[in-house]
Amino acid sequence: MNLINKKVTHERFGTGNIVGLNDSIIEIHFASESKKFVFPDVFIEHLKLDDKSAASSLEKVIEKRVMEQKEQEWKKEEEKKLLRKEQQLRIERERLMKNHKLHPQSQMVFWCDTDEQISAFSEWKVFSGTIKSGNNKGKPNKPIRLHQNSACLLTAVDPDTPEKDRRILGVYMVKENYIGKVCEDGYIPAHSEYRLQLTEQESEQMLFWKYYVNEKFPHKTTWNTGKYRYFDNVWMAQILHDIIELKSDPAEKKLAQDFLGHFCKMNEIREQELPKPNGVLVRI
Repeated sequence: MNLINKKVTHERFGTGNIVGLNDSIIEIHFASESKKFVFPDVFIEHLKLDDKSAASSLEKVIEKRVMEQKEQEWKKEEEKKLLRKEQQLRIERERLMKNHKLHPQSQMVFWCDTDEQISAFSEWKVFSGTIKSGNNKGKPNKPIRLHQNSACLLTAVDPDTPEKDRRILGVYMVKENYIGKVCEDGYIPAHSEYRLQLTEQESEQMLFWKYYVNEKFPHKTTWNTGKYRYFDNVWMAQILHDIIELKSDPAEKKLAQDFLGHFCKMNEIREQELPKPNGVLVRI
């Protein structure tokens, strides 16, 4: 659209001719002087084109600019909302950190299906699933017991294999600043250092039900439904202790030892006083 030499009328400076124009600045020569304005914004309130055809074309440009400005304002407002939300989460996180009390069952065991057995170790995170009913149906589960003292145990049972043969695949501490109560997306990310994956041979020697027991049904190896369940802090320490015994690679053994030391410190457990595993497979 060529506006050079087009006549305009300004509410303050009167009539003039357009003598210069680029994407953001328009220059107009009035009777006694030239003025520069922001283009096309100046036409929204202060300036009018005398040429009706050019004015019609310009109106479309202005409409586009107004829409762009509204979108920019919306984005800025959304950024402000996001910033406020992040600040609120930070304040809530700090409050929860300050007032945190250890829960005796703040560890999580996760049921990995085939795809999750791959993604859990490539991405080092698991998804807690979604709420199945009620007002929050479809929203991610909040693993509210998980805190910085928590570890996530990854398990699987092979097809056509009884539940009692559920194997431990690996384990990780949750991310350093993770707090389940403020988790919005349902993902549980791993600690930057404390992560252990078992080989297939090691996994076959680490059966989950050796450590876990449902006290209501102490002789049953039944998972029923759900992707995860919480379990005892001491049981997780027992699992880490036995993983150390399995590891032959010096670096992996050292990592497992450091992992257990960190875990016991975070959960106020004396490693030297760990009882022997007493899960279902030990009792039957």
